[in-house]
Amino acid sequence: MDNIFQFIKSLVLHFLLKALEKPYIIFTYQKALQQVFCPEEKELTKGEYTRLCRAAVRKRNERLNLILQTICGTGIRVSELQYITVEAVEHGEAVVNCKAKTRSVFIVKELRQKLLRYAAEQNIKSGMIFATRTGKPISRTNIWREMKALCVEANVNPEKVFPHNLRHLFARVFYGIEKDIAKLADILGHSSINTTRIYIISTGTEHRQRMENMRLII
Repeated sequence: MDNIFQFIKSLVLHFLLKALEKPYIIFTYQKALQQVFCPEEKELTKGEYTRLCRAAVRKRNERLNLILQTICGTGIRVSELQYITVEAVEHGEAVVNCKAKTRSVFIVKELRQKLLRYAAEQNIKSGMIFATRTGKPISRTNIWREMKALCVEANVNPEKVFPHNLRHLFARVFYGIEKDIAKLADILGHSSINTTRIYIISTGTEHRQRMENMRLII
């Protein structure tokens, strides 16, 4: 028994000495690289968004066209489309309840006109404008699938095309005008400004252009 104990003691001591010689064997530390700009192949541009909407129109999918414009024009989540009702559009404001937070979402005049015209054409007199035949909210999966079907027609990289990227585009355009991250966080329904920062990171091209515009090289 004593021999076994001595062997284990020697083995432990051996590894401790090795660790002291090369501390990284036991402890490794690496600070996470903070993201300065987002990959361009991931973020949807305004031009690409426009092409997706026009492709939806050419495919005679007016519902999808308006879903894209509603998400991108208000910054709401897909799950919040259920709050875009005839009554809300007529009032120009939707009251959204999500993640234990209630906020008001404004609907601009041009979008109001398009939504009310669509509702009238579809004989939707009250309640949700975007709903299934059984009256349920349209799922994220269905919207995602319909958006992907536009990629070839719109000449947009499919990796960029998913509903949440429309919300990112809204955030970047809004922040580019207002430069008020606290207000943007409230509009998006974020509890933390750190979440909002992820939405407004510029692309590599934009970041590079801003550095060029600084003109600090003499």
